[in-house]
Amino acid sequence: MPIKNLTKRTVIIKKYSFIDDIFSKFIGLMLSKKQNKGLVFRFDEEKIVSLHMFFVFYPIGVLFLDKNKTVVDKKENFMPFTFYKPKKKAMYAVELPNGIIKKTKTMIGDKIEF
Repeated sequence: MPIKNLTKRTVIIKKYSFIDDIFSKFIGLMLSKKQNKGLVFRFDEEKIVSLHMFFVFYPIGVLFLDKNKTVVDKKENFMPFTFYKPKKKAMYAVELPNGIIKKTKTMIGDKIEF
């Protein structure tokens, strides 16, 4: 099942992996080659989810979703070797190939399904 934007009735990305164990969350995209799939990080509760791009050598986009899978923040063009701290608490962080958020016109407030 793809990741869909229910608000816009569009497919955001067809392939993705679900990440919920501590080791996979730590590794994420570090030292990986550029991919055409997403990563969905699930956390036990809504919290401020700070991300870093250490040892990720290409930019990505990230959607931050609350427990209802509503976009509460987004980071486009998240560059290698930088940090990002969202303004709102999230239960999910969805890492996507760079440009997908803009291409699909995904906005704060949109409802996401996966």
